[in-house]
Amino acid sequence: MTHLFDTDAIDNMPQRFRANFINSLSGYKSANLIGTCDANRNTNLAIVSSVFHVGANPPLMGMLMRPHSVTRDTLSNIKEQGVYTINAVPVSMFEQAHQTSARYTPQQSEFDHCGFTPCWHGDFTAPFVAESPMRVALRVEDIQRLDANNTELVIGRIEQVWVDNNAVEDDGTVDISQLSLTCVSGLDTYHKVIPIAKMAYAKPDKMPTPIKLFNSDQ
Repeated sequence: MTHLFDTDAIDNMPQRFRANFINSLSGYKSANLIGTCDANRNTNLAIVSSVFHVGANPPLMGMLMRPHSVTRDTLSNIKEQGVYTINAVPVSMFEQAHQTSARYTPQQSEFDHCGFTPCWHGDFTAPFVAESPMRVALRVEDIQRLDANNTELVIGRIEQVWVDNNAVEDDGTVDISQLSLTCVSGLDTYHKVIPIAKMAYAKPDKMPTPIKLFNSDQ
């Protein structure tokens, strides 16, 4: 039986209960490690689930960051250096990825303390995660502060994508099910990804048609 949680009920929830409740409403989200460094190449790594597609031409991805009311090394590095990386979390390393949310000091690199290996590609000046099966390099296109709650929207232009070519389908889709990636719900619950079907382009005069069905028992 469904239950109504209205404005009064939400406002009167204990702080941590409300945070968990509201965060879980948006469902499954991709788990990503954001790689940055400062001017001295001190590296930083942080898990973020608020990454989303913005546009394909130009190729843009967005990311919401919590209010900068306290020191947040990831956002500070992004603003200072103008570049960062988004690294998908493999299922085999979700525990280490979660550990990056601990409050390490700016002098303590999450790469070192959480068991990840930084790697550098060409002259791009932000670190990638060597263990990630899908790594994206971005340069800051825009940063906006949202008046609604003082979160900051970071929009980056994609400059590099590192992914197994076998996972890229003929139509350009990256079949992330081949990459054994982790997704997350709420603040701290991790999941494996199991695909159901790939659907044909929807048209108003035609019933929806699967063009590829996956084994739901895999």
